[in-house]
Amino acid sequence: MKYPKRAFSSQSEFFSSPTLRYVNALDLLLLVCVAALAIAVGSAARHIWGPLASVTATPVHLELDYLPGYALRTTLRMFAALAVSLVFTFVYATLAARSRRARQILVPLLDVLQSVPILGFLTFTVTFFQGLFPGRVLGGELAAIFTIFTSQAWNMTLGMYHSLRSVPSELEETARCFGLTSWQKFWRLDVPCAIPSLVWNAMMSMAGGWFMVVYSESITVGNTEIVLPGIGSYVGEAINQRSISAVLAAIVAMMVVILVYDQILFRPLAAWATRFRLGSGTGAHVPEPWFLRLVRRTRLLSVIGAMIVQGARRVGSLPLGRVGTTPDQPAAEAGKRADWLWWCVVGCVGLVAARRVWVYAHVTYSLPEIGSVFLMGGVTLLRVFSMVLLASLIWVPLGVWLGLHPARARAAQLAAQYCAAFPANLFFPVFVVGIVHFHLTPDIWLTPLMILGAQWYILFNVIAGTSSFPTELLEVCRNLNVRGLFWWRKVLLPGIMPYYLVGAIAAAGGAWNAAIASEVAEWGNTTLTAYGLGAYIAQATVRGDIAAVGLGTAVMCVFVMVLNALFWRPLSDYAARRLKQN
Repeated sequence: MKYPKRAFSSQSEFFSSPTLRYVNALDLLLLVCVAALAIAVGSAARHIWGPLASVTATPVHLELDYLPGYALRTTLRMFAALAVSLVFTFVYATLAARSRRARQILVPLLDVLQSVPILGFLTFTVTFFQGLFPGRVLGGELAAIFTIFTSQAWNMTLGMYHSLRSVPSELEETARCFGLTSWQKFWRLDVPCAIPSLVWNAMMSMAGGWFMVVYSESITVGNTEIVLPGIGSYVGEAINQRSISAVLAAIVAMMVVILVYDQILFRPLAAWATRFRLGSGTGAHVPEPWFLRLVRRTRLLSVIGAMIVQGARRVGSLPLGRVGTTPDQPAAEAGKRADWLWWCVVGCVGLVAARRVWVYAHVTYSLPEIGSVFLMGGVTLLRVFSMVLLASLIWVPLGVWLGLHPARARAAQLAAQYCAAFPANLFFPVFVVGIVHFHLTPDIWLTPLMILGAQWYILFNVIAGTSSFPTELLEVCRNLNVRGLFWWRKVLLPGIMPYYLVGAIAAAGGAWNAAIASEVAEWGNTTLTAYGLGAYIAQATVRGDIAAVGLGTAVMCVFVMVLNALFWRPLSDYAARRLKQN
């Protein structure tokens, strides 16, 4: 769409020109809102180059006047981490799904990364970012963003990886028949197939970031303490002062922020993602979100949006990469020789790393200490498995019931975001007071804190899988009167299994991650500790004992890798084969 390239001779000519016909009142309103948001973001971000000492020395105020500014700063950190997570997801998941050799390393590494406690990251990353920007607020901000990133990226990456691995083989063959290059196939087939899972997991990851926001804005590692203004540090200060009113105010502010970005961003994205459901059935009508209708009624913004979409389509159509072909026999033989060389390199690197670890561990740790930490890891493993099993028994049937009805799925989407956004710290007072009052055992009754945030991964992914289930297959089952246990075993569970496994693996990783918070609960001066690996790492982090943190993190990685190799990975491969066959 072209506009006249000439100057206007008078004000009346400008207002009567065709250009103004592409601007209406809604355009002006949204432009004013965008300008106000830009000013607010600029005001909140102007302090990042300032000295860190001035921010650390400023106490966190519990007055309500400060809460909107804190909420804005926390939201900016959340979306910055989400943007980094999205870039990481596209690169990491695509490499793991398309390269067999890379997958052998990246997938186990991803399973370990999502289970390593955030405080285990903080012990090493705070020093790194402070070294990059010594004495500056930017170093602390990057450490906080990285902490939130570690609670968002793994779930999104795992979801996209499983989606790329589950692209139907007939669609892969169609892409080869049309001669699509690897670049064109990625944007025209792989990404559209992954969009439903990616959108749902992005919403869940955003909620997971709220769960860890307290630790990202109040960082304590040994003698280093960084407190950044935000809702997380506000909640932490409210817990330290036992201010119930401040905790409630933080909850209200958090709910308002979630409602705003859900209505403006995630609700339109979820409605748009329904266009990429596999299957020929259209399913139930999904009403268009109000914000999307508002944007469609604009003129200038609609033109700009159309230009952006057209540009994205042109970029996705660039003839980059190789055209997909079936490998011939010589290529297969060369691939075997390359595999042998690959494993030789991996083996050599592994031997060198194992030797260095052995030398360090032999000098630093004693055998009884290592055995004790492994015993703690076994106790935490029992807690993780019991909580994931309990959450699956509760949320799989409920998630299927919600996902089969679009209206219920949309309501559950927002409700689950609210529930998942609650930091575990907000439930600590209830558990601590209850355990102390009724003289209960902390080793048992602190365990539910482990799954409070992680359980929503299962619900979110089950709803997403059920919502994406082919409607024509459900219609055939209704016509043939297929129901009951047979319907669950032969129809629905095989169809949603890839989605459920993404949620279950993420929930297990989140439970391992949350163990560091759930096994040590505080409320004012009262502290309850449960025997386990999470408590060991938390106490070592507070002491600044890097060696103990490293041992606890390494033991947790061993447990996660063995569990993934013997349990989760075989289940995921089985689900991928079943989907390919269907």
